[in-house]
Amino acid sequence: MYRVLAIIALLVTAQAAPNPHLPTAIYDTVAPTLPKNLDRAVLIVSKTNGWRHIEHIPHSNAVLADIAKSLGRASYTTENAAIFNDEQLRHFSVVVLNSASGDFLTQEQQSAFARFVARGGGVVALHAAGDNSHTAPWYTKTIIGTKFIGHPGDKDQFQSARVIIDQPRHPIMAGVTLPWTPVDEWYSFDANPEMRGMTALARIDEASYRPGAKLMMGNHPVIWINPAAKGRVFYSALGHSPESYDDPNYHRILANAINWAGRFGP
Repeated sequence: MYRVLAIIALLVTAQAAPNPHLPTAIYDTVAPTLPKNLDRAVLIVSKTNGWRHIEHIPHSNAVLADIAKSLGRASYTTENAAIFNDEQLRHFSVVVLNSASGDFLTQEQQSAFARFVARGGGVVALHAAGDNSHTAPWYTKTIIGTKFIGHPGDKDQFQSARVIIDQPRHPIMAGVTLPWTPVDEWYSFDANPEMRGMTALARIDEASYRPGAKLMMGNHPVIWINPAAKGRVFYSALGHSPESYDDPNYHRILANAINWAGRFGP
């Protein structure tokens, strides 16, 4: 009898265990203490008030910090969204939103972020930074420009697909070698972001994978920029798995994007 009760207790505990992919939403109010002498640095933010990509965030944060170092820039990695204030953001040239999900900014923090972009600050937003857990109008209009509607599931969740470069002369696409057929979790959106003012740099050939009828877009951008923003804004839907960040093409795109958004070089 006691053994049966113990088993039941273990099962109940297991069922009640929190899902690490769905952390409790927290709004940060106390800003972190920054290292001294940060200037024109790279801010890497992986705050998650929505789905947390526990598989790739630790590795991709390290890769992004290494990229900043290779560009000759200091970086600071945090999950404290209270860093989005005017005084601290002035230490950075570019904010990398590494699968930062959910509405993780308070209204005051979002206003500080908007001012950062308005005075020329760059944004590199990756993967879940463009999913539908973001609902704030300024964010969706400025950073994403469209609405995430899903990705293939079950056995089709991760597929190789052919990436087509639409803007081969753009500095972000410099050095990308073709053909390129990475394996990823391919996001679909309710509309082509170019219809809402974005400029697509790359798209997916839908004939090269199985999106499913409900997720087909026809013209299916996967990497784009916002030419209307005063700061340089870049979004890439790629990057679900840790291995994505070691792919030579994607690593090069990320380095180019950070360099371009931060205005660090030619």
